[in-house]
Amino acid sequence: MTLFQQIAFGVLMFASLLCLYRIGKGPTAPDRTVAIDILGTLVVGFCCIMAIWTGREFYMNIAIAWALISFIGTLALAKYLEGRTYDA
Repeated sequence: MTLFQQIAFGVLMFASLLCLYRIGKGPTAPDRTVAIDILGTLVVGFCCIMAIWTGREFYMNIAIAWALISFIGTLALAKYLEGRTYDA
């Protein structure tokens, strides 16, 4: 694993911890929804780093599938939360 990959992995881990904090603490449902969406994007980033590190394209297939599922899930959550009022 190169230095760049290690730094990218560390940054993704730190960002994941921040997202997990926001999911647990986030005062409103839209905050949690955005954090879940970002966490899905970070998982795609992890899969891409694993694909580069191992040299297997299998991880890229997982990343593409995960991105699609994350996008559909975010649309469903946004539709569910649409029109509701939230007080912080």
